[in-house]
Amino acid sequence: MTGESGDGWVHGPDGARYWGRYGAAGLLVVEPGGAVLLQHRAAWSHFGGTWGIPGGARHRGETAFEAALREATEEAGLPQGLVVARFESVLDLGYWSYTTVVADSARRFEPRLADPESIALRWTAADDVDALPLHPRFAEAWPALRARLEGGSAR
Repeated sequence: MTGESGDGWVHGPDGARYWGRYGAAGLLVVEPGGAVLLQHRAAWSHFGGTWGIPGGARHRGETAFEAALREATEEAGLPQGLVVARFESVLDLGYWSYTTVVADSARRFEPRLADPESIALRWTAADDVDALPLHPRFAEAWPALRARLEGGSAR
């Protein structure tokens, strides 16, 4: 049976754990040259040592965009007012969901390690993303996200 634990994890019917009782969201920031901002996750974190995007648990009543912005600000020092959402991609498991918010940045900014969840942050050309050890869920989502980025999907 699915359920949530007192520590914020949601447990799926197969025993898999997902962080965030109200779901989670992450921000895939695209700078004007097309590079994306990636986060190298701390070893102690869920799927530590892999690359993904800044993100985390949504708060009650928080939209995916609000959560993604908050998390990117907390984890990567995203400057306020710099990004505009382009589209969202949702992984909905029925009992838990993760929303990737893809946003265009008005300019390339210098990300900063703002909390211990990251060991590195860097702008990465879309062609180079697949060469990195990616967070498994981001690895699954990346081909479709990249196709939408290259196809110029409507906002």
